[in-house]
Amino acid sequence: MEYDFREMEARWQRRWQEEKTYKVEIDPARPKFYVLDMFPYPSGAGLHVGHPLGYIASDIYSRYKRQKGFNVLHPMGFDAFGLPAEQYAIQTGQHPAVTTERNIARYREQLDKIGFSFDWDREVRTCDPAYYKWTQWAFLKMYDYYYCNDTQKARPVSELVEAFALRGNEGLNAACTTELHFTADEWNGWDEQRREQVLQNYRLAFRADTMVNWCPQLGTVLANDEVRDGLSVRGGFPVEQKRMKQWLLRVTAYAQRMLDGLERLEWSESLKEIQRNWIGRSVGAQVFFDIADSDRKLEIFTTRPDTIFGVTFMVIAPEHEWAGDLTTEAQRAAVEEYVERSKKRSERERIAETRRVSGVATGSFAINPFTGKRIPIYISDYVLAGYGTGAIMAVPAH
Repeated sequence: MEYDFREMEARWQRRWQEEKTYKVEIDPARPKFYVLDMFPYPSGAGLHVGHPLGYIASDIYSRYKRQKGFNVLHPMGFDAFGLPAEQYAIQTGQHPAVTTERNIARYREQLDKIGFSFDWDREVRTCDPAYYKWTQWAFLKMYDYYYCNDTQKARPVSELVEAFALRGNEGLNAACTTELHFTADEWNGWDEQRREQVLQNYRLAFRADTMVNWCPQLGTVLANDEVRDGLSVRGGFPVEQKRMKQWLLRVTAYAQRMLDGLERLEWSESLKEIQRNWIGRSVGAQVFFDIADSDRKLEIFTTRPDTIFGVTFMVIAPEHEWAGDLTTEAQRAAVEEYVERSKKRSERERIAETRRVSGVATGSFAINPFTGKRIPIYISDYVLAGYGTGAIMAVPAH
């Protein structure tokens, strides 16, 4: 008997769809189990081999847990909002809503042909207003709150406004970008623009200048995943490091709460460790080094202040705001060439290639605050402007 896979598979897939075989209802009598895949971006090219490679593994596990009596929730969705849709619309002259809908239909057809056990009634589309209204809601909540270190909780910014009008920021113990000191009279005398600048120093969602992957041809900022070998993955255009004003989240304020909460999750230890590294909480000290023949002090953050006696040189990131000022005329050409070269490398590349450390001397020296010795200051791209203060002390012996 010949196995007519086209007829048989189509018949069963049609039955699964009509009867909603994999639809999940709340059932307190059975233990719950949640299996979540990374949502694909629905491009016009359709699925690539990397998609089912992961989805098949999670689908096997979903089916196994169902057979073991679990009430398994295994949804699917589409990460369909962002640069690829925008660029495709520019290239083809079609509205992104039209092309995205068509691409999602193609993906859905291909996923169903493979036979995955998704509950399509719980499909998520990031381009759907019913979805992204909640991401906007979350952002506005963070914008309107600050983090109180005393209570270890987020509190309304409106409380700060009231307190500032009565007593300035005296006695305030809140997470902030820069330590400020001002009186009620100063606050009440400022205009709305100046007041908002101060509030930005405390908001959980705030704007600040930071280094980004800038692609002039695409006219947008790119994530590290969208850059490879100094070129944009989409289009292959040159990408450079550029300082721009961006919206940031004050994750450092509640890092310890996230670490504490992580311990209560029923996750594997390896996955928890990945999350700990992403959170990246470090405990250390701020140290200020005088700069020879200057009134400035170079600020660094270190987790090992006890090794300061062994410091032999200092390093600043190529994007450090003082890079030009610390460079002597004798070293200017070499520094400018190095900085220009560093602009073409993403942070991910710089982190991954720390075994091939490069750098160039600025010609300036710092003074060790304990020994009084002069320490040369270098520029190297293994130091990132966004980590700590963008400057480090180097203790090779330790």
